[in-house]
Order: sequence, then C-alpha cells, then structure tokens
Amino acid sequence: MTDSPYPILDPAYPIPALKHLCALAVMAKAPRPGKVKTRLSPPLTLEQTAALNIRFLRDTTENLAAVPFGAGLISYTPVGDEGLFEGLLPETFALVPQRGEAFGERLLAAAEDILAIGYAAVCLIDSDSPTVPHAAFAEAVAILRGEKADVVLGPSHDGGYYLIGLRHPHPEPFQNITWSTGSVLEETIQQCRQANLKVHLLPTWYDVDDAATLTILESELLHGKPPAFATFGGYPAPHTKALLTTLTVVQQA
Repeated sequence: MTDSPYPILDPAYPIPALKHLCALAVMAKAPRPGKVKTRLSPPLTLEQTAALNIRFLRDTTENLAAVPFGAGLISYTPVGDEGLFEGLLPETFALVPQRGEAFGERLLAAAEDILAIGYAAVCLIDSDSPTVPHAAFAEAVAILRGEKADVVLGPSHDGGYYLIGLRHPHPEPFQNITWSTGSVLEETIQQCRQANLKVHLLPTWYDVDDAATLTILESELLHGKPPAFATFGGYPAPHTKALLTTLTVVQQA
C-alpha cells in the first residue's frame, strides 16, 4: 500500500477509544478523470466532472466534520490511490479501504469493517450529495447513539438513499436489492421489516448524478431556489458553489 496522507484504519486492530462515536463514512472513488461522475459528461467534460467530484468531497467532509459525536471517514477504492485524497479532507479524517465486488457487498463489508474498528455505529454516505442539510447528519447520529432505531435511511428523491446508518452489521438491508433503480429505498425498507429491524427516515434529499440533478444543484446554490421536496435549507457547499459559477460561464460561452 502506498503512503497515505491520512491514517488508514484496519478492522483487525480495534480502537477502544472510538466506542462513543458514530463513524460518518463517505463511500468514494479516488478522484481520477474518467473514473468519477462520468454520467455528468456531457454536459461537462471528464476533467470538469472530476473537479466537481473533488468539490463534492470537500463540502461533504467539511459538513460531516462538524457533526457532534461523529467521526469522519472515507471508505475508498481503489487501494493504492490514497494519495489522490491529499489536501481534500479535514485533518481529522481517516481512510478505510473498500472490499467486495457487487455494490451491496461493498456496503455490507464497509459496515462490518468500520464497526469492527470500534465505532458505536456507522453511517454510509454517498459522495454525490454535497448539500445534504447538516441537521440530517446530526439527526442520524443522535438516533443511532440513542438506540432509537436499528437502521437509519436518508431517502433520495430518485428512490434511492443518500445515507444508511446501522449499529450492527445487519446483512438484510443489503440483500435482494435492485441497485441503481428507483425501488432501492422501498426494497431496503421491506428487507428491514422482514428482519424486524426498526427504521428511522431522515429528510428527503437528492443525488447529483446526471444533467437533470445538476440543474437542481445549480438552482439551489447559484439561484437560491431549494428543491421542491426540501423541508428546510441545505448545506451551502461553498466549494461546489464556487466551481459551479465557473462551469456555468463555460457552458454559456
């Protein structure tokens, strides 16, 4: 493994001092052009999509770093690209390598590994939602630390979720799910019910993964128009906003 700018945690070596914290783990690929946010090209170039991905990471991790009783992590892939995260994350963040093949396998493996490291709970968070309200993350941590639910889900307006939180590595929420479809949230809730797992739902938000949702993001950050489904204001995402201002000029030229 290459030198890393941040600590790399290993589930084989638990850290007892973490037992009062909830891990807030962003599921992320190393930001290489052509490997991240490719569904945004077009309208953006692959270089622009990689730049946008970096801004998403900066905003999301800065948002998470301020959550009480939260501990920021990046669950990353591929191993060997740790250096690409240098300078992008708050100093308090650490890295945990992803493992597994299919998406559900990777999510479950991330939950297993992070809980084995010693955290009281874990929230697995997408890297595509830079304006998730800070209060939503704080609510997830409070629910899990208070043992008020077995599973916390942050619904996305497209039928998926931007966050799944657990206190134990239950496999059921990741089994028999038709990933990358509009039924992911519904199927996950059904799997939890069948396993007698209590679910808590956070406010609905959105993922930015295509031209349509990029338009929603631009309306929110550049024009002050919150999404129609929003019940309260989103995170201001200053790094993303600054880049969008530039990208808008490029697109209109």
